[in-house]
Amino acid sequence: MTEYRAHFDAEIDFVNGGALRAEAFRLDLPSAAMPESEIGELLVRHLGLALVGRVELSNVEIVEELHRGSRGIIDATDVVAAASAGRSVRGELVDLSHPIRAGLITYPGIPAPTITPHLTREASREHYAPGTEFAIDLITMAGNTGTYLDSPFHRYADGGDLASLSLETLVGVPAEVFHLTDAASRGIPAEVFFDRELAGTAVLLHTGWSRHFGTPDYAHGSPFLTEAGARHLASAGAALVGIDSLNIDDTESGGTRPAHSILLAEGVHVVEHLTALDRLPARGARFTAVPPRVEGFGTFPVRAFAELPVL
Repeated sequence: MTEYRAHFDAEIDFVNGGALRAEAFRLDLPSAAMPESEIGELLVRHLGLALVGRVELSNVEIVEELHRGSRGIIDATDVVAAASAGRSVRGELVDLSHPIRAGLITYPGIPAPTITPHLTREASREHYAPGTEFAIDLITMAGNTGTYLDSPFHRYADGGDLASLSLETLVGVPAEVFHLTDAASRGIPAEVFFDRELAGTAVLLHTGWSRHFGTPDYAHGSPFLTEAGARHLASAGAALVGIDSLNIDDTESGGTRPAHSILLAEGVHVVEHLTALDRLPARGARFTAVPPRVEGFGTFPVRAFAELPVL
């Protein structure tokens, strides 16, 4: 069987600063028909690099040459399985949700929730035995309140609604956390994800923007996932993508929503307004975010949390 290698020069920049340059680099290829973009991704995986912002190849030449072997990449599911093997107690649970309260402004222009009594404790005493009382309250709120999950129906009229979502994609999903608090730009590029295997995982984007939640600063200049980043995550088979900022899209781009459009079209759940992602390791935790089974509804608050591995 004929084997191929690529010879090239490379420039790699990182989102948190710094760069890597390579001259006359040689890399094993699975075939001779790989485009430069895929060779760049293969290079990042081979080197095991994290937080890559840009990969540019030059002087690319593909030649028939025996493979020299590539460094293996640990699969996220293997890491989780290893961390969980023989576990006798549950790992620490980390709450990743903002609390909901009357008057909370989550997103500018969306009404704040109101909470009013339907049956007060005092009034309930007329209906129950002496010493027994209950409170039954009413809450009126938009689905986009607090920390919430978007289903495909949020974006597409024929998309799956909240009632259609599989619990397997919402409960105990292996989490791949990308800590991006020192990123130099707002947009999160596809190259950031090249060093991980993301099929079936919850990709959580830790930008640190949740520190502004509930303040006017939260609404302006927030980090977001780029269109290329969304396409990569969808093609990589991510089950869910979450972010701790105002929106997974750039809300200052004139109304375009490519990340929502791409991810939800592929059935990838979106969770926005997360918090406390700094408490999660890059790998090994399991993520849960379950909305109620509401038919004909696209978005609803969740109690999002992660279970840390027991090592």
